This record gives sequence, C-alpha cells and structure tokens, in this order.
Amino acid sequence: MTDIPTFDRIGEDALAPSGPAGLSPTWSSSDKDFVTTSLGSRLWATLGHGVLNEVYWPSTGEPQLRDMTFYLVMDGQDGPGGAVQGWVDLKRAAAYRLGVPAPHLPLPTVTHSGTHAGADYRLTLEVLPDPQRDALLVRYALDGPFRLVVIAAPHLGGTGQDNVAWVDGALFAHHAGHVLCLSATGPLRRASAGVVGVSDGWQDLQAHGRLTWGYTRAGPGNVALSAELEDRAGTLALGFSNTARGAWTLARGALAEGYGAAEQEFLRGWGAWGDALKLPAPDPALGQLALLSAAVLKMHEDRTYPGAIVASLSVPWGDSTDTLGGYHLVWPRDATLAAFALIAAGTPGDARRVLARFLATQQPDGHWLQNTYPSGDPFWTGLQLDETAFPVLLAAKLREEGLEDLPGTAEMVGRALGFVVRTGPTSDQDRWEENPGVNPFTLAVAVAALAAGAMWLPEAEREEALKVADEWNERLESWCYVQDTPLAQELEVAGYYVRLAPPQRDGGLGGTVLLRNRMGETIGASALVSLDFSYLTRLGLRQADDPRIVDTLKVVDHVLRVPTPSGDLYHRYNDDGYGEHEDGRPFDGSGIGRLWPLLSGERGHLALLSGEDPLPYLRTIAACASPGGLLPEQVWDAAPIPERGLYPGRPSGSAMPLVWTHAEFLKLLLARETGRPAELLRAVGDRYARPRDAAEWRWRNETPLRQLPPGRDLTFESPVAFTLHFGWDGWQDVQERQAQCGTFGLWLLTFRAEELRAHGSLNFTRRFGEAWEGADHEIRLERGAAREVTADQPDAARS
Repeated sequence: MTDIPTFDRIGEDALAPSGPAGLSPTWSSSDKDFVTTSLGSRLWATLGHGVLNEVYWPSTGEPQLRDMTFYLVMDGQDGPGGAVQGWVDLKRAAAYRLGVPAPHLPLPTVTHSGTHAGADYRLTLEVLPDPQRDALLVRYALDGPFRLVVIAAPHLGGTGQDNVAWVDGALFAHHAGHVLCLSATGPLRRASAGVVGVSDGWQDLQAHGRLTWGYTRAGPGNVALSAELEDRAGTLALGFSNTARGAWTLARGALAEGYGAAEQEFLRGWGAWGDALKLPAPDPALGQLALLSAAVLKMHEDRTYPGAIVASLSVPWGDSTDTLGGYHLVWPRDATLAAFALIAAGTPGDARRVLARFLATQQPDGHWLQNTYPSGDPFWTGLQLDETAFPVLLAAKLREEGLEDLPGTAEMVGRALGFVVRTGPTSDQDRWEENPGVNPFTLAVAVAALAAGAMWLPEAEREEALKVADEWNERLESWCYVQDTPLAQELEVAGYYVRLAPPQRDGGLGGTVLLRNRMGETIGASALVSLDFSYLTRLGLRQADDPRIVDTLKVVDHVLRVPTPSGDLYHRYNDDGYGEHEDGRPFDGSGIGRLWPLLSGERGHLALLSGEDPLPYLRTIAACASPGGLLPEQVWDAAPIPERGLYPGRPSGSAMPLVWTHAEFLKLLLARETGRPAELLRAVGDRYARPRDAAEWRWRNETPLRQLPPGRDLTFESPVAFTLHFGWDGWQDVQERQAQCGTFGLWLLTFRAEELRAHGSLNFTRRFGEAWEGADHEIRLERGAAREVTADQPDAARS
C-alpha cells in the first residue's frame, strides 16, 4: 500500500458513546470511513469506525444490514482467582488504520491495533464484494493472545423490526423475502441468535466477558447473530438471497472459489475503469482525493438499475433514527450534477446511463419526482422545477460532447420543457426542498434548460421556449433582487440577490419565509441570503463582474462564511435549521444548520469566473474529508464537543459520503484546468454573453407585472381558457378578447408592441367560463425608443 491513501482513525474522530452501550435498534452512524462495491456486483458495503456498517442488496436503495462488528476476547478467559480478563470492543477502541491499494481501487484494509490487559493485539480486515455473486467477503488475520468474536445486526428489508434469526450450520436471518447467511472458512464456535438488548452477543459479552449463550432461534423482532471464530485467520462470507438455501449457496460458493480469485477480478475491473479517468493533481493530496471522488461517484451507481446514482450510501444521524429512506435515494438534481462530474472526468458513458434512466422515469406530464428508489418507485413526490430542468441540461451536455442522442431524447426534452413553461418560474420547492417561490438557483437552471433544450423542439415550440427563457432571464432581478435594505445599507452595497421570493399570495419580496426545522420561525424574504445566486454565473446568465453579483458575494461572505481549521466554509442560508442542536444532539426535525463543504465549491467557481485561482477552496473541501477521504454533507461549526465527536471543520453526523460534495470538488478541480465550469453549455453562454432584451413579457398569477418596458409584446397566459375584459388608460374603450390554446398547452392572448405603444396603461380583469376572477389589474406601459432586435428574434422586429 502507498502512504497517501492510508489513513489513521485515532484521536478527534474516535467514537464517543451516544447513549447506552451495546447494540442499537436504529441505523448505524452516518460517519463512514469508506464505501466499496464491485463493478458488476449488486452488493454495496460501507465501513465506519473500523467495522462493517450498512450492506445494500440487491440495489443501492435497499440496506439489509445495520452493521457487523468485531470484538476480542482473551485466550484463557479467567485470570488469577477466576477474574475475567475482559474483552475489547474494536468499534469503541477506534484505534485503526484504513488503507487502499490506490484511491480509485476501493478495496479497503482495516488494521486495528492496541494493548489490552498488558497484551498487544493486531487485527487486519479486508473487505471485498464478490464480483460474481451477491456475497461479501471479509478476510481476517488476528495476532495476539485473543480470539475473534463477530456480531451481525440484520436489518433485512430496510428495517430492524420483524427479523427472524437462527443457527443451522451457519448464521441466518430472514425478513420479507430477504435472507442473509453468514458463514466462514473455519468453524463458528458458540454461534447464537439473540434479541437485541436481551439475548444478543453484546449482552453475553457484557455479562460474562466471553460468549456463552447458544440460542438457536430468535425473533421475530430486532435480532442479532453472534459467533466466535475458531481460526485466527480466515474468511467470512455474507450471502444474500430470497431463500435460505440461496443465501447459503452464495456464501459457501464465494468461500470455495476463494478470496484471491475474487480480489484479482475486482482489481482488474476497477483498474480498467480508472485508466479512462482524466484528472489533474495540483498537489498529491488533491490528486488522490480526485481519484477517490470519481470512484465514490461510480460506486453510488446502482447495478440492478443502471444510471441510478443515489445521493449517499448513508443515513444522516443514522444512530438516532430508523428511517427507511436515508439518502440512498435518487434525486434528479444530485444525479445530474454527479453525471456532469463524470463527463468532466472523462467517463461520459457513465453519465449516458443516467440520462437513459431519466428517459425511463419521466412522469407523463414531463416532470421527475423529487426522489425515488433506484427502481424508480417514488419516495418523496414534491415538485422542484430544477429537477425537471436538470435532465435537459444533461442531454445537451452529452450532445455537446459529441455523443449521439439516445432514442427518445427529443420527446423527453419536449415534455420536460413543456412542464417548465407551464409551471415556472415559481417552484413548489427550492433546491433545499423547503420553500415555494422564485429561487435564483432554480430559475437559472430552468432558463438554461429552455435555452439549451430548444434545439430539440419543433420550430413553433422552439421559438416559444426561447422567448420564455429570455423573459425569465430579463425579469429575474425583479423577482429575486432587493435594494436599499438595512443589510444593504450596513454593508454599503446597492443590493443583492435573495435566497428566494415567496409566492405573490405571501407577499413576494415584501413577505416572509418560513424557516423549516426552526419550530415555526420566519424571516423577511429581503433578509434571507444564500449562495444560490452563484449558478447565474455558473450557467452563463450573468457575468462574474456584474455589480449585482459582486455586491451579493460581499453580503454572502459577511452573513454565511465561517472560518474553521479546515478553511472558510458556508451555511446554506442564515438561520438554517437542518443540523445538530446547540449541544450536539442529532437533528430530530429541528436543529441548527451547519456548514456545507460543497458550498465552498460553489464559492470557488465564483472565484474562478472572477479570474482568481480556486485552489484555496479545493484545499478547504479536502480538509473536511474523513480519515478515509470521504466528503461529508456538513461539518461542525461551533466549539468542540469531544464526547460527541464534534470538532470545528470536521464531519458532523450528517450524510457521509455525499455524492454532491464529491461531484462539486471534482468539477471545481477540472474547471481550474479548463477555465470553464462543467455546467456552462455553449448554447446558453453564447445566448446570454451580453445583456439581452426579451421579445415579450408575460402575465401569470404567480408572477404578475406592474410595468412593461417599451418594445415588448405582452402575453397573458393561463392553464385554462379565459376571456380578457380590458380597457385602455383608465378603462377607456372597453373590449373583450378570447385566449387561444397555444404551445405547451397554455391558453395565450398577446398584445403586440405596436398596439401597446399608443397607450399609457392597460386595465383588465379575466373571466373563466362564467366566473369572474374578482379583481381588477393595471399594467403601466412605458414609452421609449424602439429596442435593438437580435438576429435570432425575427418576430421581435414589429416595433
């Protein structure tokens, strides 16, 4: 093993008790050391605190094991006078080293070493998913006057409840069509099946200092399997199947073929994949992390359902919750951002499978669900406009890279853009999945998708999509930018972009935003800021030297940036509530938002586009990594709480690894070489390289307008038919016009710019069938010189 990919886990990251010792009915900690899978395997294994954590099978969305832990008991159990010499809980001792052959070869070796009762010990564990079978191999070797005990906690079918465990030549557990078999090359002594907290192996060790029980069956309930390994060196195998016979066959078959054969095939497959990577290395540490990050993205792709990249093979604050979902779900946003990173790293074929899955999972109306299991079955079903736009950007990126369109791409893009036009620019949820309204991040992604995806549309729809993109882009500041606020005055800036503007019914920029996870607290929309605006430059809609961007960056650095030993890191937004409590207790529906390393990546992209070297931001992200090199969702931002393992700038109890963080690190590293963000598409960058006037502005209930600049057409739109009852200049010359069904299924009524030029205002109300809307409206019509018309807007030459 090389020196760089070998990591110590001693000291600040040592496991601290989080309640009663022993086994827990909840998931294991989200604080992972490592993740591994074979390229062809349907099995994924995670390590944390030097032991085996969740094992997923037959897809990344289905955890089947809470953990498998290891203990040492001394040879010659009783000391002078019959005193028990005690035993070692290796998870709690937390003195081990983790190594891999190379960062992109996820074959972990964990070496525990220490001294107990005057005797030295050394235990080496090598964890290998069998490339040919639904089985996990763990090769072990023990030195010292001890014997090795293994305790496994099945959570079959994603739950610790209603599992049944038994002993029959091996250790078995069963629940709802899922069966686990734990076997070994040598004899299993004192094998037992117990109920957690009552008769499990940990309770036996605690009571007797060694295994003494031999229960042959336990459950249904929360169960555990335990055994002492007679051989001091050998191999364990965990087999998974739908039947006990099948699980036994897979486990015993893996042991029969041997660890060595599986290891050779594993290394051959990962080595060939790694040879295609194209990653820079500004220094050895960043180069190693880049290779590992690419492998982390690859490891999070499902094999049963190719193209399904889950957000994380972890459960945030998993030691305090038994939630079924965790982060082992597919979010369209996270999957697309990972796909962009894989393209930039030189493996576009991996990203193409992500697009293929989008083709298979798109809803009939064009959108994608908030998140799903890898199979495509829904978990949360919220609507987030960016998650409908992102797959379009991925399709455009793959075409830009020279890859041939997948069959059905044009139809997919057409449905998605139709949904975006019909439902935008507002979104039921922003990218943090918490609030409705108009959000700069979401809006930027939607505009970019309309501009980049228009090339797949028929001519009429293409022109309509581009007109909508231009309008939303031009009006963005009217929705998401504030001026002359107390915060702007304090920092001496003209204004800044806010995190989001609530819906008009809630007051828009003048309203308040409910702070989720803060027990009903609210904040004024004009005082709520975030780094969400950074995607305006990332996607090419605004230039980095735009005074509005520069001013907002000053505000964000003041409000959200926190210096830590790892470097400057950022909160999602002020008064965030998604994180541990003040005393370090796990998030439980409320808490205090902590720092997100991926946001340092977003800040680094802004620096890059401003002409700065983003290397300091890359090093900050890298400094947040776990001892195994995994990048977390959040890091701690307050004074150390050693008893909870919380230290400033170090991983908290949130998800780790987080695919989004690894993807952001990779993209920033590669953008540093190319000078161009991975998400910046030529079609979008070229269209908005300079300020661009829209051909028309639109009135819709969610984004009404009070004033229309000169030279624009004015279109009224609605998802249902309507009649416009209107008059000019204070209800003069009252008339009515009928809306017509137009592109994307919207009902439209348009006033041309030349008709509007003769008037100072338009007064109107609407009738839907026989029902009046019950409100009168007025739009002031500005008068001015005719605007310049760009070449690709021939219809705008009417003024």
